[in-house]
Amino acid sequence: MFAVIRTGGKQYRVAKDDKIVVEKLTGEPGAMVELADVLMIGGDGKAPTVGSPVIDKAAVFAEVVEQSRADKIIVFKKHRRKNYRRTRGHRQEQTVLRIVDVSPTGTRPKAGAKAKAAPKTDTKPKAEPKEKAAPPAETKKTEARAPAKEEAKKKPAAKKPAAPKAAAKKDAPKKKPAAKKKAPAKGKSKE
Repeated sequence: MFAVIRTGGKQYRVAKDDKIVVEKLTGEPGAMVELADVLMIGGDGKAPTVGSPVIDKAAVFAEVVEQSRADKIIVFKKHRRKNYRRTRGHRQEQTVLRIVDVSPTGTRPKAGAKAKAAPKTDTKPKAEPKEKAAPPAETKKTEARAPAKEEAKKKPAAKKPAAPKAAAKKDAPKKKPAAKKKAPAKGKSKE
């Protein structure tokens, strides 16, 4: 069974277990979302049901897989001969949905759909302990380094006393005043 739904100003043809990327919808990953704007339902060898504009009571239920952002697009504005150029980037926020059920009557899917999703998440932690087996060896190294760092934190470096500035001035030799220039005699001229 398939349905044509409308969300975010766009239309999508969906069926059970499809993954679609739509405009941002509120909801945490793993949450159930109801899409009530169903424009058409068809499949199972029957004639499709078309709404005007939507089918009453029909709904599509989806699970939020992740909240993400689309690829960056560059927005470039220019007015020729006016020295006007502006460049901006934009990343549209989007939601990845997994279609759980297409319901012509609007009834929520059974808890069995959630139970199917739960084992998928349980398989990931089983793979992680193998990866975590190696880090304990690394943690021993960091534990050995940690006490040294703590000792360094406990004992701040001793500060050296500042050298007396007055003593430095006494040691420096005094400069002699500049010699005075003698003015030429008034009465004598060189010829």
